[in-house]
Amino acid sequence: MTEMDFSLDLQNCSFLDESWLLPVCITYETVPCRALGMVLRYVDGRVFVTEVLPESQAEVDEVVLAGDILDEINGCSLRNAYSGQVGGHGGLACVPFSCPPSSPLLPLPSLQAGVELQKLKGQPLSFRLLRWRWHDGGIYEPLLPYLKILKEKEPHFQLQRSPRRRGKGEPQRLQGGRLLYNLWYLGWTSVGTHGGKEVLDQAISAVLERRLAPREVFFDVKEAEVLVQEKTSSKVLCRYPYPTIFCVGRCMDSSNLFAFCVAASPESPNGSTFDCLVFASSSEQESEEIVKRIAAGFKHTEWFV
Repeated sequence: MTEMDFSLDLQNCSFLDESWLLPVCITYETVPCRALGMVLRYVDGRVFVTEVLPESQAEVDEVVLAGDILDEINGCSLRNAYSGQVGGHGGLACVPFSCPPSSPLLPLPSLQAGVELQKLKGQPLSFRLLRWRWHDGGIYEPLLPYLKILKEKEPHFQLQRSPRRRGKGEPQRLQGGRLLYNLWYLGWTSVGTHGGKEVLDQAISAVLERRLAPREVFFDVKEAEVLVQEKTSSKVLCRYPYPTIFCVGRCMDSSNLFAFCVAASPESPNGSTFDCLVFASSSEQESEEIVKRIAAGFKHTEWFV
């Protein structure tokens, strides 16, 4: 008799009929958008991500890697999905998520794809991902036969080892697999009833003139929101979903400074008023990268009424 330690995780049991080794399993949450940007390939009932498209929401989120498996979406298992069910060509599909209920591009493993899409319309999306990389840093062994077939079908396919990095600024911390920026929060000021980009320079100057003590923070550009935490205590200072952010930009005179305007009182009978929050980064490149990532959140986030 051989004894082995085994911890059963019912949310990570997709490979139990093939191996006692459990893959690294994570959850990826995002919001409806025009093009999520994952190219998929169906291999023996598994849905593999073969490419994360440049400038897509999936690339901006920096979670999914080529070689990972989509195992579940919003509680619906994708196990034993196949391309014929979604009208794909040669087992390939791309995931858009703002498509109408009749769209053939979402690989749900049943004939209820249209119904499921209609249910998900306007809701956050939650994927269960199985990583190609195991705990020891190597390839998850049960995937080897699948990857061999995948390589035969797509000779140019390569496992993606890390998210693409845009710009030279390097985030300073990992939290739950996410990259955070180590910044200084300089303060905020009210900008009245106009929250457009034309107020940013004036707002930044107003904050600097107050000479408040800067606070060191972790700045997280998430899938659906911007989250700011105090570095020393991890206390959440503020969080703003993208629809509440009206503009973002860098300072003209000090390019490592950036700011964004948010609705402070959207329910006011006299109309919305806006606040402007100001941050300092370690470099011009890092500041530019953050501004672009927030702007990408505007572009890719699509809320339905």
